[in-house]
Amino acid sequence: MELQTSASIEGANLRKSFVRRHATKLVASAVFTCLVVYTVHKGGLKLVPDIDDFAHVRWWAVGAYLVPLSVMAWFRSVRWRFLLRSIAEVPPRKLFAISCVGFAAILLLPFRLGEFVRPYMVRTPPRLRAGLSTRPITLTAATSSIVAERVIDGLYLSIVLALALFFVPTIDPLPDRVVGLPITVAHVRMSGYGMLGLFTVALATICVFYFARGWAHRTTLAVFGRVSMKLATRLASIAEHFADGLHVLGRSSDAAGFLFETTLYWLANALGMWLLAWGSGVVHADGSGPTLGEAFAMMGLLGAAVFVPAPPGLLGVFQFGVYAGMTMFYPTHVVTTAGAAYAFLLYATQFVFTVVTGALGLVAELAQLELLAGEDNVGGATAGSEMTAE
Repeated sequence: MELQTSASIEGANLRKSFVRRHATKLVASAVFTCLVVYTVHKGGLKLVPDIDDFAHVRWWAVGAYLVPLSVMAWFRSVRWRFLLRSIAEVPPRKLFAISCVGFAAILLLPFRLGEFVRPYMVRTPPRLRAGLSTRPITLTAATSSIVAERVIDGLYLSIVLALALFFVPTIDPLPDRVVGLPITVAHVRMSGYGMLGLFTVALATICVFYFARGWAHRTTLAVFGRVSMKLATRLASIAEHFADGLHVLGRSSDAAGFLFETTLYWLANALGMWLLAWGSGVVHADGSGPTLGEAFAMMGLLGAAVFVPAPPGLLGVFQFGVYAGMTMFYPTHVVTTAGAAYAFLLYATQFVFTVVTGALGLVAELAQLELLAGEDNVGGATAGSEMTAE
């Protein structure tokens, strides 16, 4: 009874601690969600389509979409092993389970707070570190690998998007604004090219810190030290930690494997989006179906939208990315009918799939989580005892 009470008190304290640390983000997320829903409602954008919008849906295609979605989830998860291989070899099945939990956390928590779940779950418990023949996976090292993954993904996707925006034909003339939103199509296209520039600079920065760390450190101190040496030192330290995730670039086989599986991940994503668009009845003005090039463009715009810190469930942000892409290729009356059904089915299928696989991954890794929690509790109890003794 006493143990149960102690565990309950500890759980309550952890929840309070989480809320206290992230109170600003949680409040901002609630406000942002309300603004998104209001903007969507005012603009007439459909989060939930009318029954008639599903008239041309081929329902078997919705089930078939689970195949590329599963392939996408697998390669998105297991390619992480190439980034971790310079530290330790982690089995693909374990990485898949951990990643499923992490992706669900990213989806359900606001402002991408779930990004910390994967590094926490894959790290090596302190109790096991002494007996390892390889270096343990620390939280810092795991987080660095995630940052590298995000930057490479962002650059990869922005290149695909820029090529699609340049080569894939659009409707002529283009509408002034994205259907249902006070945002111009011209600004959407410009943001696609801007995303390429942003991630190119980000990757170049951490590459400099990886390949020329001493020079990059001195330059950062010299430039930002004019404002604040404390700030300069902090920025240099952060960049160096992020650069540690690029160990994959020093091993040609790992770099090739990571890029190959990243290509399969994004290809499966685009194929799935194309299949579901066709299955939802999305067509051009002449009645022809969607093309794979258009699917790549829509995937890029959707990726650009969800890269931004968003409210729980990516509500509104996800739909904006899909509608922004469809506006460039399909007539407005198609976007607001079959397109609305497509946006809903794409969102709902991915949401349910991510939550279900996340729950299954959590069950599979429950023992590991209990071990990690036990290590943290032991560390906290030891620290507490030392403080009491003093």
